[in-house]
Amino acid sequence: MKSYCLEVCADSVESALEAQKGGADRIELCSNLIIGGVSPGRALFRLVKKYTDLKVRVLLRPRYGDYCYNDYEFEQQKEEVEMYRELGADGVVIGMLLPDGNLDVERMGELVKAAGTMDMALHRAFDNCRDPFRALEEAVSLGMKTILTGGQEVMAWEGRETLAKLQEKSAGRIQILAGGGIGEEVIRRLFPVTGITSYHMSGKRAVESAMKYRPEGASMGQPGRDDYSIWQTDSKKVAAAVRALQELTRG
Repeated sequence: MKSYCLEVCADSVESALEAQKGGADRIELCSNLIIGGVSPGRALFRLVKKYTDLKVRVLLRPRYGDYCYNDYEFEQQKEEVEMYRELGADGVVIGMLLPDGNLDVERMGELVKAAGTMDMALHRAFDNCRDPFRALEEAVSLGMKTILTGGQEVMAWEGRETLAKLQEKSAGRIQILAGGGIGEEVIRRLFPVTGITSYHMSGKRAVESAMKYRPEGASMGQPGRDDYSIWQTDSKKVAAAVRALQELTRG
């Protein structure tokens, strides 16, 4: 059994293929990674499963923004959990907060129950919790397998002290998956100070669009974004991260 885990966040078949080529262990599948990722559609899931052999966990996030969801958004997530269970996903990645900043344990428990035997991971809603150590214990009590976190910072290196404490307090009961600006260099810096062996990265590079005709003034994208620059995972960045983990966890 491997002593490390590298998960790649992918929002296209091309990115999933690059993740596999680079040696990733698992994909967190989403759509619109450019806004932090939201729930993908079933067609993308099916194609990723068709063209790769990687384990796939599906991110369930009904919209951009905060993690305090209304009843309709909760119902949507519950249906998505059931759908991806039936489609054969290896796991789903969820997270819900109450207005006071604590985990919405009651409704998350309903999602865990609906998931059946699928792995359940807590996404970076965790980094918006009032008390990360209370949230860790609640995630454990819910039977979740993983917490994706930057140590309550956007970039994992900035959250290294909290990450180290979370790794210690997890005591092998739940996987602490470090995310936020992860790449080979950051892994080499984080591992000695946190002891964390599980990492989440996108490994993106900008790929030029195939479009030759590019009319001005007809953009439907985000203001300030180049419609003709496409983000895709780079297998070389994934492979470099894998090599770092192999070296750091060897012996």
